[in-house]
Amino acid sequence: MGKNLFQKVWEKHAVKVLPNGQTQLFIGMHLIHEVTSPQAFAMLRDLDIKVAFPERTFATVDHIIPTDAENRVRPYADPLAEEMMQAIESNTKASGITFFNPESEKQGVVHIVGPEQGLTQPGSTIACGDSHTATHGAFGAIAFGIGTSQVRDVLATQTMSIAPFKVRRIEINGKLKEGVYAKDVILYIISKLGVAGGTGHAYEFAGDVIDNMSMEGRMTVCNMAIEGGARVGYINTDETTFAYIKGKPYAPKDNWDEMVEYWKSVASDADAQYDDIVKYDAADIEPQITWGINPEQTIGISEKIPMPTNDVMQEALDYTGFAGGDLMNGKKVDVVFIGSCTNGRIEDFREAAKYAKGKKVAEGVRALAVPGSFGVRDQAVAEGLDKIFIEAGFDWREPGCSMCLAMNPDKLIGSEISASTSNRNFKGRQGSATGRTLLVSPVMAVAAAVTGKISDCREVFEIGG
Repeated sequence: MGKNLFQKVWEKHAVKVLPNGQTQLFIGMHLIHEVTSPQAFAMLRDLDIKVAFPERTFATVDHIIPTDAENRVRPYADPLAEEMMQAIESNTKASGITFFNPESEKQGVVHIVGPEQGLTQPGSTIACGDSHTATHGAFGAIAFGIGTSQVRDVLATQTMSIAPFKVRRIEINGKLKEGVYAKDVILYIISKLGVAGGTGHAYEFAGDVIDNMSMEGRMTVCNMAIEGGARVGYINTDETTFAYIKGKPYAPKDNWDEMVEYWKSVASDADAQYDDIVKYDAADIEPQITWGINPEQTIGISEKIPMPTNDVMQEALDYTGFAGGDLMNGKKVDVVFIGSCTNGRIEDFREAAKYAKGKKVAEGVRALAVPGSFGVRDQAVAEGLDKIFIEAGFDWREPGCSMCLAMNPDKLIGSEISASTSNRNFKGRQGSATGRTLLVSPVMAVAAAVTGKISDCREVFEIGG
């Protein structure tokens, strides 16, 4: 009987099975940022424990850093942001941990920096004090978010206690229609399986659509596995994976061929067993948009908001001000945000710029384009993408999480409606207790920006004839 990638990687990193049935799991790479690490370092100091393997931990700053160039001058205007920045600076320096700070020009959103530096590699276990760590699973790794006490454990021992997950294989077969992107694929999956559908599971994404995706698209899909309740989302390695990694700063060099053979060996066997298998047809997926207060509350752009059948749906409609039976197509927007660990990569900006070129942001709409890292920013500038966004009326920003979580100055105001390429549409997620977030793909975000309302990008830009 064959094994799937999750089983293979888990077994290779299992130190032992603990009496409570959990696994003491070795963590191959540990990523930290400024929000969830200060308390963990403080706990180590209280216990007089040093970081066990500082060379296996890498740090950056993303959540609290201002993205407006004028506001990035130290000390930051927000005292808490400055305090967090000083903490990660001192903690990494004292522990000998590599810190991708703004001065290094390698700073960015943690889940974008890891892959672009070549730190994210197949067949590894990756942990980070951030729920969207599943992003790294796009490279055939087992990656998951952890809490602050677990950050402490990994810093102290390079291991943590965790129970293994069930594995669900999700196949999307066929060919996507033009104007439909990776973001639409994962929103569609979550709308079908629900925000709790993946509880206790790792999701293995597969099928024709996944095989044909770029690494950027695969990262978008895996990024939002957590929004479907799964702790892990991963994709088996192939030549697309290897080509992306090769030549990156931390990628294997002298033993490249040897590592590729290892990476291939941990891929799921043809006769691998799964706890569950679900299949979807790519032809059924159109541009998606959320209408409520969790990512499950998603519909296709041509569909109507469903009539409420439970208290959760009614709560969502009460909050958003929408109604069952409404079309989202045509709803006004106040803010458009392109960025985040979901859609802040160079491919996202290339595709968005293709349709923003020669267009103008509608009057009354505030539009932000925020690259996910210095690497993305510099590549975008080299290709002239920044000028396209600026000429269209977007505010082109410096790297950071920006309006995804709004732990920085980029926030919604009052009851503004945002078309956002981020990953969560919870109440107050984008910085206002009454702000409303509609999750979309980058091209759908551009369509909203130039029309001032939610619009079918295929119609606005005449995609696919």
